[in-house]
Amino acid sequence: MNHLDSIDTTILRTLQSEGRISNAALAERVGLSASACSRRLDILEKSGVIKGYHARLSHKALDYRMIAIVHISLSGQFAKTLAEFEAAVKRCPNVLVCYLMSGEYDYILRIAARDLEDYERIHRDWLSALPHVVKINSSFALREIIDRPNVGLA
Repeated sequence: MNHLDSIDTTILRTLQSEGRISNAALAERVGLSASACSRRLDILEKSGVIKGYHARLSHKALDYRMIAIVHISLSGQFAKTLAEFEAAVKRCPNVLVCYLMSGEYDYILRIAARDLEDYERIHRDWLSALPHVVKINSSFALREIIDRPNVGLA
């Protein structure tokens, strides 16, 4: 989808802040009939603009009190090396985010752990076992300042 009009943008902005809004309420909010709003949503979903609908869980409330930022260097950046690493890291349940990076490190991960002992387990059982890893550099978040789930829409 190359172009979002003002109605699409309003739909997206509304869904970002009120993901459980009914189609009827959303349609009223954006000034469309329920069927027209439903068609718009279908197009936004099928085009990939809307990737899904999720409950936003509190890691802290679920006893994951530690967030680690982990920089990983691989032995090379061959397509096979990257593919093998990426397939393996996707299986690690504590990895919340993984980015392929430019610069000094090949990947940056955000990992949730219950505490330092749990992170040690994740490091030992998961991170150290990832294929082609030659360096792991871990930092621990002291305090969350902002964790914005939504993108700013014009």
